[in-house]
Amino acid sequence: MLEEFKMLPLDLEHIEDILIIENLSFPIPWSREAWIQEIRSNKLARYIMILDKNRAIAYGGMWLILDEAHITNIAVHPDYRAKGIGKKLMQGLIDTAKREGIMQMSLEVRKSNTIAIHLYESFGFGVEGMRKEFYLDNHEDALIMWRRE
Repeated sequence: MLEEFKMLPLDLEHIEDILIIENLSFPIPWSREAWIQEIRSNKLARYIMILDKNRAIAYGGMWLILDEAHITNIAVHPDYRAKGIGKKLMQGLIDTAKREGIMQMSLEVRKSNTIAIHLYESFGFGVEGMRKEFYLDNHEDALIMWRRE
């Protein structure tokens, strides 16, 4: 089933799909302007998306900073969750970082987001710290997770 989905670099052609996923996935979504800035101007940013019949159904991104890739966001449209797409995105981000010569990655995740935590752990990420009251919507703590090779 996953073979029918295509993974490509994220582009502005699919910004409407990305904004829909963003708004369905996060309490404080990034704005259209923020996305356009990231895609057009952020030289450190790498974003990928997964398409189903030319419609973006998931995306993930990271910033490449020196020898580290920091995952900024990963989201799957609710209609496509629990189908292995998150795993495909994570592998795509890891492969992209490796192609850039980067072997360590970090991210923050809500302490309550056990589904995401288990996904990250399955790729070798481990908790190495916490950011107190990191999330602005409810002041929830974020776990800081790292993957090193």
